[in-house]
Amino acid sequence: MSVRRLAEASVQPASFAFNRANAAAAKQWIKKYPKGREQSAIIPLLMIAQEQEGWVTKAAIETISDMLGMPRIRGLEVATFYTQYQLNPVGTRAHIQVCGTTPCMLRGSEALMDVCRSKIHHDQFHTNDKGTLSWEEVECLGACVNAPMVMVFKDTFEDLTPERLAEIIDLYDAGKGASVPAGPQNGRTGSEPASGLTSLKSEKAILKSTREREAREAAKAARAAPDAIIAAPVPAPAVAPSKASKPKTDALETSPALKTPSKTKVAPAVEKAASVSAPLHSAANANKADPEVEQVSKQRSGPKSKAEPASAFKAPEVKVPVAKTAKPSLEDKNRPAGIDRPALVDDLKLISGVGPKTEGILHSLGIFTFAQVASWKKAERDWVDGYLAFHGRIEREDWVKKAKALAKGGVAEYIRVFGKKPV
Repeated sequence: MSVRRLAEASVQPASFAFNRANAAAAKQWIKKYPKGREQSAIIPLLMIAQEQEGWVTKAAIETISDMLGMPRIRGLEVATFYTQYQLNPVGTRAHIQVCGTTPCMLRGSEALMDVCRSKIHHDQFHTNDKGTLSWEEVECLGACVNAPMVMVFKDTFEDLTPERLAEIIDLYDAGKGASVPAGPQNGRTGSEPASGLTSLKSEKAILKSTREREAREAAKAARAAPDAIIAAPVPAPAVAPSKASKPKTDALETSPALKTPSKTKVAPAVEKAASVSAPLHSAANANKADPEVEQVSKQRSGPKSKAEPASAFKAPEVKVPVAKTAKPSLEDKNRPAGIDRPALVDDLKLISGVGPKTEGILHSLGIFTFAQVASWKKAERDWVDGYLAFHGRIEREDWVKKAKALAKGGVAEYIRVFGKKPV
């Protein structure tokens, strides 16, 4: 993207103010944004200023920035970023933007630019001798199906030829731009095919009202001429679903002998004898590549597991086949004191590492409150750890410290201590 700079100081007006109608429109735009977000209105306000003055002046940028209570440099950033804002004086009657993106380029946009060079000025952003016309090349204007195209202010002119663009430029130069019809210039409507509609020519298959009207007309004709034979469309024969993918089996679900009425009457024993049995599963064969693929039958992959060094680290959550250890005795002296289920049970899942399943285990051990967990000693924590699927979680997740914060002041105290919400 080229650098966009403000116009020279010699052409900049000393001040800017919206006229009465545009001032009211600016206030309406500002009201559309929530309180504290009014600065977002700078984009439409700059466009209103451009429509009033013909281009965006430095005074307009500064006035609008002050109106929205934003630093002027931020207003300059917006105005110089978007190419929709003209930062230099443009033609008073027309500023022609020629699309030069790929679809328009392939359809002759270079020839349109040559017309602008010959009839307006050789260089972009320069006005003609009378100051009424100017032009520039822009990126996609959004009517690629109707390429090539140009835009003049808010109107687009599509399906252009160099000759038609020259006529449009002459009309704008003569002050008759309003007489030029916007849109395609070759007679087509919208973006339909240039040769006219090729599909959806009839509404019969689309509109329910059309089908109902035709049905009423046919019924009325039948009543008016009861002796007349009205040919009705012959429905297409129904095509039965294919059974090509169904396995050959004597299962009740697929047995043709059990269908009513059935053309095939076969005893189950006869059908079973003709059925194809499924091959026996072979892990070795399942792991071999087909000869058609590899040109040779060989194993796809190596052994399922490889020997690891004894010192290899494994995360505590990794399930490894180990012998199950007996859970601590419920009569053990290190068992933390349990209580009967109270009317108000603390949500133990607020303690990091306690999920619904773990909470159920704690409840079964008589543990229902944060205060109980906060009081656990080392021996008691080890005893409870024996009932958990993943050992070491109590110490690793620091249940006791988190339970103390929750017991003292709930979520607010937890946030104060740990700086985040419990998860």
